[in-house]
Formats: sequence, structure tokens, C-alpha cells
Amino acid sequence: MLSLIYTSLIALCLGTAYCDDPFVETFEAKFDAKRFTTPIPNKNTEVRKGVLWTRGASGGKYPPMVYLPVEGKDMSITFRYRHLGDDGWLWFFVDGDDGFGSVDHMLRVKLLRDSVTLEVDAHTKDPSHPRVQKKRAADTVSGAYRTNEYFPAEKVDLSANTWRTVKLDFSGENVALSLDGKLWSHSLARPNFNAGKRKLLWMQNGGEKGIEIDDIRVEAKP
Repeated sequence: MLSLIYTSLIALCLGTAYCDDPFVETFEAKFDAKRFTTPIPNKNTEVRKGVLWTRGASGGKYPPMVYLPVEGKDMSITFRYRHLGDDGWLWFFVDGDDGFGSVDHMLRVKLLRDSVTLEVDAHTKDPSHPRVQKKRAADTVSGAYRTNEYFPAEKVDLSANTWRTVKLDFSGENVALSLDGKLWSHSLARPNFNAGKRKLLWMQNGGEKGIEIDDIRVEAKP
């Protein structure tokens, strides 16, 4: 019986960032592109000089994106990023269970050059909910509507093209966020944060010079 349980846990963990061991990606010589949902390399993204480099336009509605599957509820997420050009922005998404049988955005951290903006995306079956995204239909799987809670922009000087460290700590209904430690921090408590996390997404508008990402770490919190 123990052998069967252990085998099942291994199957659950394959292809996802973390189970018992932390997921760590430094994009060095042993980089395994299969750990990401996004095919790497592609026309916008590749690994060069030990970092993940994304530049240019996707040709579609949204800028280039990179997806990483995860598995868990209470977790710590850390990564570093750096702009190579003077403009652009990075949106970091945490996607998870919507509470009705599907997966959708849970939290967005919008890292602009002069501010940080947060958006919480919860879900409801009530089409008349005041925060329902009017132009978005209900999820085809769960039938739930996305509700968007927008927070005011918090002024932070991110104009310098230097490495920034982003950290999110999820614990139950709480999340603690920080940027470069004491440069910016925020904490939130929302019921949907207690749901399972399923994937991370970096949406990158970095122009032709691009944005670099490095040192991704995802680990379970006790």
C-alpha cells in the first residue's frame, strides 16, 4: 500500500513545480525546457547567458508569455527579473482553482516602470455580481464568471535596468508580497487565495531588447 501511495505521489509531481522538493530553475547548463508548458526556445523566448530572455511582440492580442505548471496551496514563489530596454512592463500571474471546477487567474502583480498594481481575480456563479467582467463569458467548464478587483497603483521607482527580486508567500487566505525586500511590500487576504495553485505566468512587454528572468524558486510552506 505504501509503495502504491508513493508511486501515485511521484506521478502527481511530474511536470510541476514542487512537491516535497523545492523547484529551482537557474537556466544554467542543466536547464530542462520540459518543465515549462511554453515551448522553449520559440520566436520570442530563449535561454542565453544563463537567463531566460523574452523580447519582441507575439503577433497576437497579448505580449509574449511563459507558463510554468505548479501544484499546491501554501507556497513561496520567488524570481528575479531585469529590463534591458528603457520602456516596457512585466505582469506576473498566479493561476489556480476557481472553486467551481476550472482553473483561471487568481492574482496579478503588474510590475510597471513607475509603480506596482495588484489585481485579484475571484469567481462567482452570479452573473449580476458587481465585479463580474461584463465582456467575458462564463467559463466553459465551470460556468463561473471572473470577478476583477483592481487596486490603486503604488508608486515605486523601477526605471533602472537592474535585477529585481519578486517574492510571494501564500498561506491559507493570505499572501505577502515584496519587491527587493524593503523596496515595496504588500499583504492581502482573500478567500480564493486558499485554493490550489496550478500555474505561473510571466507576460512580458520588453520591446526588442527584452526582459530577462532568472532564479525561479517555488517551494511548499509548512
